[in-house]
Amino acid sequence: MKRKVLYYVVFTVAAAGAAAGSWIVSLKSPSQPAASAPAASPRMDVSAISADMQTMLASYRKIIVLTQDEAGLSADERAQANRVGQQLFHENQERVGKVETALAQLLASNNPARFEALGSLLDYVESGEGLYDADRLAFRELMQSLLAQVAKDSSLPAIKLHKRISEDLDALAEIERNYEKEIRAVFGRFESRSIELKREKWSSYVAYLKTLYQRERILKEYGVITPYPAKAEPPAQASQPAQAGVDEGEIFGKTLPKKTVVLTFDDGPHRRYSEEIAAILKQYNAPAIFFSVGRNIGSLDAQGKAKLNGGADVMRRLKQSGYVLANHSFSHAQLSKQTGDGLKAEILNTDALLKAVDPQRSSLFRFPYGARNREGLQALENAHLKSVMWNIDSLDWADPVPSSIADRVLRTVDKEGRGIILFHDIHERTVKALPAILDRLVAEGYQFAGWDGERFKVDGGAAPAPVQRTAATGYANSWAIVVGIDKYQKWPQLQYAVRDAEGVGQVLVQKFGFAPERVITLKNEQATRNNILAAFHDKLAHGNLQPNDRIFVFFAGHGATRKLSSGRDLGYIVPVDADPNNLATDAIPMTEIQNIAESLPAKHALFVMDACYSGLGLTRGAANASFLRDNAKRLGRQMLTAGGTDQLVSDGGPNGHSVFTWTLLQGLGGKADLNGDSLITGTELAAYVAPAVSSVSQQTPAFGSLPGSEGGEFVFELPEESEFLNTSTAQLSNDAIALNTKLDAQASAPAAAVVVKDLQGGETKIVAPAAVPVSSRQKAQRANDQGLLLYKEKQYAQAEAQFTEALKLRPNFALAANNLGFVFYKQDKFLEAARWFENAIKMDPSRAIAYMNLADAYARGGEKDKAKGAYKTYLELAPTGSQASYAKQQLEKL
Repeated sequence: MKRKVLYYVVFTVAAAGAAAGSWIVSLKSPSQPAASAPAASPRMDVSAISADMQTMLASYRKIIVLTQDEAGLSADERAQANRVGQQLFHENQERVGKVETALAQLLASNNPARFEALGSLLDYVESGEGLYDADRLAFRELMQSLLAQVAKDSSLPAIKLHKRISEDLDALAEIERNYEKEIRAVFGRFESRSIELKREKWSSYVAYLKTLYQRERILKEYGVITPYPAKAEPPAQASQPAQAGVDEGEIFGKTLPKKTVVLTFDDGPHRRYSEEIAAILKQYNAPAIFFSVGRNIGSLDAQGKAKLNGGADVMRRLKQSGYVLANHSFSHAQLSKQTGDGLKAEILNTDALLKAVDPQRSSLFRFPYGARNREGLQALENAHLKSVMWNIDSLDWADPVPSSIADRVLRTVDKEGRGIILFHDIHERTVKALPAILDRLVAEGYQFAGWDGERFKVDGGAAPAPVQRTAATGYANSWAIVVGIDKYQKWPQLQYAVRDAEGVGQVLVQKFGFAPERVITLKNEQATRNNILAAFHDKLAHGNLQPNDRIFVFFAGHGATRKLSSGRDLGYIVPVDADPNNLATDAIPMTEIQNIAESLPAKHALFVMDACYSGLGLTRGAANASFLRDNAKRLGRQMLTAGGTDQLVSDGGPNGHSVFTWTLLQGLGGKADLNGDSLITGTELAAYVAPAVSSVSQQTPAFGSLPGSEGGEFVFELPEESEFLNTSTAQLSNDAIALNTKLDAQASAPAAAVVVKDLQGGETKIVAPAAVPVSSRQKAQRANDQGLLLYKEKQYAQAEAQFTEALKLRPNFALAANNLGFVFYKQDKFLEAARWFENAIKMDPSRAIAYMNLADAYARGGEKDKAKGAYKTYLELAPTGSQASYAKQQLEKL
């Protein structure tokens, strides 16, 4: 090359990827530009071609990131990288074709400026700013195509351009030869490397790429999140042992006792090999399950009557030999793509044929290819059938060498230690491999389990670990007294107290499930001294408050402090009819609140006072690891106040709330779950609210346990959020987001001690209780719920991280998949969004809103035909839904 000789390029994704049957490339411009292309000729605009070339380079780089260090990935991670890599490659092939067409049109234009425009594109390849030598090989195939196009033109400028391209290609060929071993190592998956090659320049290049892209991010953009490895769930406080070999839902074999395997054979019956396999099994006294394809047994006539063929005779003989007959669909179709009557027929027709062979046929079913959807699983449940998968694949359908099949099975069994082995009884190679496999398994002490109609039965086998369950809060009923006063008769008027009380009442009912009839609300003129006291003494008593109940008390209004003759301060809450001159008789002193708290028969009570005063002795309880169990045994009487004497409640918070109540609502929304166990204790609530309010106001909230408390904690159990993010999901206002940012800056670490004021003005340290053990499913739900909070605060990167975490913990979590997609959608990443909406629909096809989101993503991404289909599906699922009119309008526009 004249401008810059390409000496050190490493490898070409286009060439090497194609040679390996591999992949490549992206879908939109990378989040960090690969490198900026030179300015196009003023007379011919090649900016679109330049942009596509940059996207090609971005895809090339992503392939390298996906394949690097692959030897350290798990099998699942490698499979996902392969799948995404193949998608990248095929997408990029289409992009290359698009650029080639554009270049051909450019050359055919006969515009004198066309050669200058092509030269600017070559300038980018040869010396573009930010390009590494290794980057340039991404354009090798494109330049070969361009060379062929230019050769058709015999003009002098074309001949000069042809020479330039030829020199570039010669340099690229030399560079590729220099790095041939590196290319072979990457696309050969590192399996044959025995000596670590020195490749300093390559390492530097890869290190640079990793500053631009991460494997996890690339996979996520293509709808893939690698779940965490399965971990043991936390200890259960009480559970029933599971039966050996019985999984909840689908059966994979991972709950079998150690050194136990189940032998399964698919796709038969075969007139020869099925019975040869049965004869071999008989020699080892090994049970087995034969999953048969219905059309190999017979057919059903128009009246649904079975017409059996010779395969049915094979099945009968297998049954007589003691083997289990099971269903493998009628035609071996990919049932994940089937719906409706066709899907049901695949399942039920074979079931009818099996019943014609054996009325006591098993209830087991295996999806062809393991491909299933929610509708298919529901169809199985309706037919009283159970899905059986596998965790050990012989790959006998692909591997023609019996010894290789045997070696693969034995290595996988050794790794797994137990499981269901997948074979096929339609191959001779399986017949040949089976004796070697069984010999080795018997020699190593493995047992063979068979299906007895209810479970996999293994003599002497141990039951799998019990199903873990976490404890619950254990309240019988939940009560609340909520008071808000703005319109005082003789005290200064307030603006936010009633709104605060209404907001708290709504959260108690809508989020935490308090029955509306058990939430006593007093506002303005209703909140007299007599009515407030009557709410405690009469309404609660008449409502049959029980010892296992809880009661939450919220007061928003004026507070006052009076100094007694002893010098001690006494705090008061001020009813609507109190006279400032008669505080001692008209207001309600804290001593009376304390007496009320001690007299309540409820297990736990929490008083939250959005008022400032001083004067109440407080005690404090401790927490331990067996929190819920011990907490159920202890009475709890706790109080959280907005501030102390001579302090004013800070009004003017978001949405018409005081700063204290706004912070309280944020805490109850989930932010006060400091230890992440989906429980908010009174102490956690105080540990979140007190420092947060102090950081943004002149208030110093106080907290403690009232005298008579036995150290019990009032507990809120966070419900599972079920909101599918969509265009109608409300987000917080800018002032609310700004305040929350300040509040969250003060959030304490889960185990950190927080210093707060007590009501006498002293300081005390509080620590959140130890987290209650939760399952992976609950952790996933918690991560999703945190993502919702962050989305509503427009913290998209953090929300994305939480939804990603949820999917790692629970890979089939449709809600989190939709919500992750909507985070991408909100950032105008429509292709990424569409992939995740598609994932959500695969996980749960019944969610109409996911189709609406998908349609919007398609429409914004320029996929009009796909958008039409998704809008129509939404209307089919929700013809009178809240967005039906919108969907119809969009269809008209499209």
